[in-house]
Amino acid sequence: MTMLQLFWSFFQIGMFSIGGGMAAMPLIQNQVVDLHNWLTLTEFTDLITIAEMTPGPIAINSATFVGIRIAGVPGALIATLGCILPSCIIVSLLAWVYFKYKELTLIQGILEGLRPAVVALIASAGLSIFTLAIWGKGGFSINVQSINYISLLLFSVAVFILRKWKPNPVFVMVGSGIIGGTVYLLM
Repeated sequence: MTMLQLFWSFFQIGMFSIGGGMAAMPLIQNQVVDLHNWLTLTEFTDLITIAEMTPGPIAINSATFVGIRIAGVPGALIATLGCILPSCIIVSLLAWVYFKYKELTLIQGILEGLRPAVVALIASAGLSIFTLAIWGKGGFSINVQSINYISLLLFSVAVFILRKWKPNPVFVMVGSGIIGGTVYLLM
């Protein structure tokens, strides 16, 4: 039954995560944390961090990680298959439809209508991770004593550096990780 749940959960994620890995984060969180309690919210945040750092799509990396955690290598294979199967089917059908009807204004309207939804999904995922990083497990609070000022400072500096000098984001992530690890080890 667990294998079927893994397959079905990640099949749904693969089916409805239009817009890529960032847009899939709320869907993954809903399935993995909220519905099945396979991971805690803290473990989910760690999962997203690891999935972002490793090569490959976030949803597939997440499926593989959760599958291994729940049912070993067979679980990883089943979860990953569940995640990629909808994409294979949908992309094949969409490619056929697009090439056949790409001049229709209806198709162009559908694509324009999907853009705001994708932005909303990405913003939702980013806000969840930001809230967890700054306020911890308790979530957003007006109490200024619950704010993690080190995380807030690292976030602010990283955004400033990325906007002002536009360096490779990998270097900013590595630098933030080193600084954050050093600060927390010294505390």
